[in-house]
Amino acid sequence: MSSASPASAPPILSGSVFVLIQFDVCEELRLELLRQAISARTVAQPSMKQPAPAYVRYQKPPVVGPLEPLVLDTGELLEGEVKYYDYGIASVIYQIPFAGDWEALVRLASRWVWDVDFASRVEPIIRARLGPITSAMIKPYDRWLSEDYFIFHVREAPGMRNAGDLSRAYGPQIAQVVRGDRQQLAQGEVNEVLSSQISYYSSDLAVLGWNAAFLYDSAAGADTSIQLIEYANSQLLEFRHYDEQLTGILDSVYDLLAEKRGLLARWGLARSARRLHTVLLDVTELTERADNAIKFLSDMFAARFYKLATVRVGVPDYKELVARKLRIAEDLYQDMVEQFNQSRAFFLEATVVLILLIELVYLFKGQLF
Repeated sequence: MSSASPASAPPILSGSVFVLIQFDVCEELRLELLRQAISARTVAQPSMKQPAPAYVRYQKPPVVGPLEPLVLDTGELLEGEVKYYDYGIASVIYQIPFAGDWEALVRLASRWVWDVDFASRVEPIIRARLGPITSAMIKPYDRWLSEDYFIFHVREAPGMRNAGDLSRAYGPQIAQVVRGDRQQLAQGEVNEVLSSQISYYSSDLAVLGWNAAFLYDSAAGADTSIQLIEYANSQLLEFRHYDEQLTGILDSVYDLLAEKRGLLARWGLARSARRLHTVLLDVTELTERADNAIKFLSDMFAARFYKLATVRVGVPDYKELVARKLRIAEDLYQDMVEQFNQSRAFFLEATVVLILLIELVYLFKGQLF
């Protein structure tokens, strides 16, 4: 029997695979209470590619604590931690080391992306964590929205001189990993996936998709990228929540306005208008706070990376939906106020007429007697 030569053997990749699971648990988290209750630590500011200080700053740095390992049905053991953001997001990240060829990485990506329901496994763990410390949660939600995202980090790819060589030689496999697809993709689809690649040095590469990313970088470089991807997904989750909240509010307002109402019945619109305006102010404040939670000061690569990540996961789309519904809600509020003012004006006019009639009655009554 002849054995394969080392040159023909498939390259052995080494790195880690991460799964990010995020939950929108409440309107706001009191990070100081959480830090004391679970002995968590404050997250350090992300370090950038360039050796310069404080390019990216969290307005309120999240706190992070350990999680017990997660064991899958396959026996895979994942180490994890949970990160808490002040705007009500619990962000869980599990990781497992990886070593194997491209085919093994493609199979793993497909299985994890489509066959494992990480959110249903992890949600009970986080609920159990937060259950004893509800005082740290402002306006907790009964139903938690969730998002998951997968990051396939390769530290070493033998035979590749730089990231450009890697992209050219293994572009189809990278596209499969990002798509989570076992079948080889058409060249057009490969090109579409690779259009979202970004590099800072010739030795690093990131390819971002809507539910997975491929990173070829050092451990330190990948850590920064993972933090930015994590933050982008938390923004998606927040805007999904605002979108659902505004949809429910608009539906109730439409139902209210669709009822047949006389002028006097419109008097009750004042209370509904006040509630709507209060919600509008709350959503506007929360969206601004979430949008400004991280500040890019001067690192243009971090800003470009983050922008690409938000586009790929769909943040701008949901943000535009929220902005559009806020505009519609504001118009409805103005319409409700106008209807109420019409009712109030009618009531005042009717009151004046009634007073005049009473005065006339007394006037004529006095003349008769």
